[in-house]
Amino acid sequence: MTTRERDRGDAADPDVLRRAGDASVLILTSLAGGSKHGYALIHDIKGFAGVQLGPGTLYGALDRLERLGLIEALPAQERRHPYRITAAGAMALRAHLDSIERVSAAGRLRLGLAGI
Repeated sequence: MTTRERDRGDAADPDVLRRAGDASVLILTSLAGGSKHGYALIHDIKGFAGVQLGPGTLYGALDRLERLGLIEALPAQERRHPYRITAAGAMALRAHLDSIERVSAAGRLRLGLAGI
């Protein structure tokens, strides 16, 4: 296995986003609405999630997502470097969101049963 293959991992693995981290989920969610460059991603994520990603976190996650094949860089537009979600990224995001929904539903049910 080459370093590139090891870095890419298996984008079809349902747990790929669990290992990638919360920033990756936020970025993929933002890109599901259309391609964006770094500043636009930071602004969008702050708007829908109330989370302020720092540049190091953002660009580290973008690099990881690109190596996994979940996003791809688009041609630069002046000084901006936009990204878009790939089909594999959309599948991984959907699988991750389905998993979160199941956990959320179980947690809410159990809280209700416990009278909390």
